Amino acid sequence: MPQGLSIGDLADRTGLAVSAIRFYETHEIIKPVRNKGGHRRYGRHDIRRLSFVMAAQKLGFPLAEIAGHLRALPDHKAPTKADWTRISKAFRKKIDARIAALEELREKLDGCIGCGCLSLKSCALYNPKDIKAQEGPGPRNLTQLSG
Repeated sequence: MPQGLSIGDLADRTGLAVSAIRFYETHEIIKPVRNKGGHRRYGRHDIRRLSFVMAAQKLGFPLAEIAGHLRALPDHKAPTKADWTRISKAFRKKIDARIAALEELREKLDGCIGCGCLSLKSCALYNPKDIKAQEGPGPRNLTQLSG
């Protein structure tokens, strides 16, 4: 890698704090090289990796899962379109499942959620005498949504 980006440059480009970049480095999401002076240098591809992490975390994906997918990418060079396509297929399935669950939640949230409160008229239809309690605690109708 030629000169590369400094950690400050990477922070400026991604909007992340330097400490956050170091945190992601400890999870091997990015792997800087050291120049002759011992300073970390990052590739432009690290901007994309960090941006992907930020977007995936914003959608609620755990860092360990994200890092696991990124480990399949080549170190110290830009991933190919095929590399990103492979990762996106795995995330697409999970995103689609979350979308389906959110849509179902949106449709059912104002009705009986099977929590046992029996405070809505619809609870008497969907959860008479709190029969959902036999299935376990919590909002049974919502915890069973789309997976």
